[in-house]
Amino acid sequence: MASDQENSQDANAPDDTSEKEITRGITIMKSIIRDRDKAVTYNVNWNADNQLIGSNAAKLASYIGTLVRMHIPITATRWSNKELGSAKDKIWTEILRSFNIEDTTIRKKYILQLAGKRHRGRRMGCFCSPKKRRKFQESECHKSRESVKSHVCIQKRLDETKSDATSLPPHVLWKEARVGKDGTVRDDVQHIYDECETLSQSISTAEDQENRSVLSRALNVPEYPGRVRGKGHGCTPTSLYKNPRRRNPSNQEVMETLQALQAQVLQLQKDNERYRCMEKCSSQLKETSEKASINCQNKFPEGISSCQLYLSSPTYRLVGKGKVHNTSGDLLHHRPLPDGHLKVSVDVVLDKDALLPIPDIVSETTFLRDAIGSFVAWPLDLIFIDDETPTKPASKDKGISRHNESVASQKEVFAQGSQQLSQKIGSRQKNKRDLPVTSLPKKGAFVPRYQISLETLVDSSDMATAGAIRLLDMEEDIFGYSCTETIGKEDLEHIFRHQELGVGVIHTYIRFLYDNFMRGNDQLSNRFRFVSSSLVNKALICREPDSCREYLVKRFMASSTNNLYLWPYNSGCHWLLLAIDPLKEVVYFLNSIDGEWTNYPDMKQLVDTSIKVFRSQRQARVPRTKSSNITWIKVQCPLQRNGIDCGYFVMRFMREIINMNQIEIPITYFDEYKCAHYTRLQLEQIKEELCQYFIEKRLII
Repeated sequence: MASDQENSQDANAPDDTSEKEITRGITIMKSIIRDRDKAVTYNVNWNADNQLIGSNAAKLASYIGTLVRMHIPITATRWSNKELGSAKDKIWTEILRSFNIEDTTIRKKYILQLAGKRHRGRRMGCFCSPKKRRKFQESECHKSRESVKSHVCIQKRLDETKSDATSLPPHVLWKEARVGKDGTVRDDVQHIYDECETLSQSISTAEDQENRSVLSRALNVPEYPGRVRGKGHGCTPTSLYKNPRRRNPSNQEVMETLQALQAQVLQLQKDNERYRCMEKCSSQLKETSEKASINCQNKFPEGISSCQLYLSSPTYRLVGKGKVHNTSGDLLHHRPLPDGHLKVSVDVVLDKDALLPIPDIVSETTFLRDAIGSFVAWPLDLIFIDDETPTKPASKDKGISRHNESVASQKEVFAQGSQQLSQKIGSRQKNKRDLPVTSLPKKGAFVPRYQISLETLVDSSDMATAGAIRLLDMEEDIFGYSCTETIGKEDLEHIFRHQELGVGVIHTYIRFLYDNFMRGNDQLSNRFRFVSSSLVNKALICREPDSCREYLVKRFMASSTNNLYLWPYNSGCHWLLLAIDPLKEVVYFLNSIDGEWTNYPDMKQLVDTSIKVFRSQRQARVPRTKSSNITWIKVQCPLQRNGIDCGYFVMRFMREIINMNQIEIPITYFDEYKCAHYTRLQLEQIKEELCQYFIEKRLII
C-alpha cells in the first residue's frame, strides 16, 4: 500500500525545469582518419593575407583541436615551451598526411598558432571558474561566428564586384560579420562603417600602418600588436602592409652597441672633466695675471712696438705677430677699447685656425687670418714684446741648483748661443716661418739647442710624415714589467710647440731619469720606483678598477725597504704627481693647479684600497687608530699659470725629488727648489734634457 502511494506521488511530481548544461562531447573526427587510411586528402585554400579559407577550413580547424588533445598534455602552461617541440612536430606531420598544405615555414607557423589557440581554449574550459569559462566560450563563439561570416562576405563581395582581389578592407569585413539573419544592419554598426569610409579617404596607407587602423580610429579603441582588427586569425601588420620584419639584434650586436655607448659616455666624461679643468686653470691664470701684472699697460713702451700674440684657449700658444699701439685715448674703429685690452695690428699669422679674442663686429671678422693688416683688440696678458718671454721674471726663483745638474746639462743645456748656432737659426728661420723664433738670439740668451737639432732631424726623416712612430723599450725595473712605448710625430710636435703632453712623452722622460740618475746607483734605484700611467689612469680606474688595484699591490710588494713610488696620474685633462710610501702608508699629493685630492675620489679610493691590501698581504700590524686612516699630504709645490704646463711640471717634480734623494717630501716643498711658479726657462731645461735624450738614443735616425 505504501509502495503504491509512493509510486503515485512520483507520477504526480512536476517535471524538473532547471537549466541543464548541454555539451556536444569530444570531437574525434573519425571521418578524416578513415579517409587518411584510404589515401584521401583534403584541399584547403588561402587568401592573400595567408588566412585559411574555403569549405575545408572548418574541418581542418576541428581536426587541429583533436590533435592537440591527443599530443599536448593539458598541464602544459606555456605553448612556447621548448619541451613541446616534438609534440608540435607530430601535429604538423599528421596534418600534412590528411590535408594538401605546402610544407613551408609560413604555413607551419599559422597551423601551430591555431593549435596554440585551441590549447588555451581547452585549458580555459578545465581550470577556470564557471563564470570566466562561460565568458571565454561566448567570446570564442563570437569570434568564430565573425570569422565564418567574414569569409562568406569575401566570396559574396568578390562575386558582386567581379574583382580578382582575394581580400577586403577590415571595416567591410567587420560590418558584414554583424549583419543579422534577415539581412538588416544595426544603426550603430552602420554609423561605424560610414565613419570608416570617411576616414579611409582622408588617411593614407602609411599613416594607417604606422599609427592606428581606420577601424580602430572609428571604434576609438587601442590597436593591439601582432594582429589587425577585423581581419581574423593569422593576419598581422607585417603580412597586411607588406613590411619587412625587423630582426632582433644578436647578442654580439647588442654588446657592440653597449661598448660603443660606454665609450661615448667615457669620452663625454673626459671632455666634461677637461672642460672643467681648463675653466679652472683659465680662472687661475686670470687671477694670477691680475695679481702679478705680468705685462700691465704701464709696462708697455709708449708708441708702437713689435709684439707676439698668444691665446690661452684651448691651449696656451703663439698664434701671430704684429704691432701693439700703446697710446692714450686710442680708439678702435671709433669705439673705446674694452678694459684690459690694447689695440694691435696683425702682421703675421702662425695659427690659421686661431680665433680672435674679441670678434670684429665692424668687418664681421672672427678668424685671426682674416684680420691681417687691420686693427683688433687683444688682451694685455697675452701680448708680449719681442724681446720678452711670456712668463713672469723669476728674480727670486732659485730653480735647479748648478751642483745638482749633470755635466751634460751644465755644458750643453745652459750654454750661450755661439755664432755658428746663430747662423743656423737664422737660416732655418728663412725656411720655416712658423718657428716661434723671431730673430737671432742675443748675447747671454737661452738657446734651445737640442730642440732645434731634434726638430731638424725630424724634418729630414720619415717622422715628418703623418703616422710615423718610434718604439722605445721600457725595462722591467722601470714599471715592474717589460713594455714598449710608442712615440709619434704628434708627441714631438707637442714638445716643440710647448703644448699639452701625452703619456708617451712622460714615460720617455721617466726612462731618461732612470738611465741618467738611477741606473748603476743602487741607492737611488732601491729608493725610487715608478708607476705606469698606461696601466693606471682615470679611464682604467673607472672601467677596470680591479686590474689597477692588482697592479699597484704587485708593484708595492716588490719593495723590500722603504720606497717612494712616483706615479704621474692623468685625470683625463690634467697631469699631477703622487709620491707613495706604501710601508709608512703616506701619500704625497703634488698638484700644479692648487687642487685638493678630494677632487679625484676614484684615484684616492684606489690608492687607499691598494695600500690596505698591501698591508694585509704583508701581514703588517697597524694600531687601531690608524687601521682605517692613510696619511695624505698636500705638498705646496710650484703652481702653473696656464692650462698646458701640467705635464712639464710633473716631469720637473720627479727630477727634483730624485735629485734630493729623500723619501720624505716637506709640506712646503724642498728649500732648494721652493718657488711660487716655474719660469719658462726652467721648463725649457726639462724639454732640452728630453730632446737631448732622443738624440743620444738615436730614436729618430
